[in-house]
Amino acid sequence: MPEELQPLTGPDRVLRGEALDRLVDLAAGGDERAVQALRAVVAGYRQFDPEIYTRGLNRLWLFGDATLEEPLLVALADEQYGCQAWTARACGQLGIRAAEPLLIDLLEHPDGLTRESACQALGNLSSSAAIQPLTRRLDDPAEFVRAAASEALADIGSDDALTSLWAAFESRRFSRAGYLASALARFGPAVFERLVQATSHRDPEMRFWAARALGASGDERAAEVLTRLASDDHSTTGSGARVSTAAKTALKTLRRIHEREPR
Repeated sequence: MPEELQPLTGPDRVLRGEALDRLVDLAAGGDERAVQALRAVVAGYRQFDPEIYTRGLNRLWLFGDATLEEPLLVALADEQYGCQAWTARACGQLGIRAAEPLLIDLLEHPDGLTRESACQALGNLSSSAAIQPLTRRLDDPAEFVRAAASEALADIGSDDALTSLWAAFESRRFSRAGYLASALARFGPAVFERLVQATSHRDPEMRFWAARALGASGDERAAEVLTRLASDDHSTTGSGARVSTAAKTALKTLRRIHEREPR
């Protein structure tokens, strides 16, 4: 084992962490030996404590490259090591398409963090094969996984992905649908008219979240609709939130988006 890696395998957890931090600092400064050492941690992950491996992957942008594809695929399938959530995220960040089948399988993993990371990675890969598996995760028992699946479908951005998100939005199976509204807003003109129509829905929950989505869309045509809702629609959702309040918040969001746009 190279000399610079030996402190990462010592018996003291604190010293191992400090040694890793030194390597990270050196790599950030352009030290090629430190970059190669961090790659070696990933390539030989079984030689290191999972904490060292996962903390290393959290700095993947410093050293990640195509040479890590094979060891990451091995680690992604390694259930005993217990680091599939971090490995999944790394595969997405590096665009490792060969990981797609394993990532789709991980959408059914018992650990919520692993399911979340698999969603995020499949979104990064724009995996059309994952649309239906991701759609099933829109009913995940964990809200943060449902949110990750929604964002992944928005990342994929296809008509099928939009269909899945809209079906979940219309079903109103969960009262907190902010993640669906945010994901739908990313489809821009493709979903604008549907959202406008939803602001006239008989269910105030639907109107509430449609208003939020219109604000997040950044489409200036939404201002007129949102102004009307803010003034006239004082209905409340099951949680007691007012549609008019959602519209006012959406108008603020719309203004912030336009203020950030280059002139």
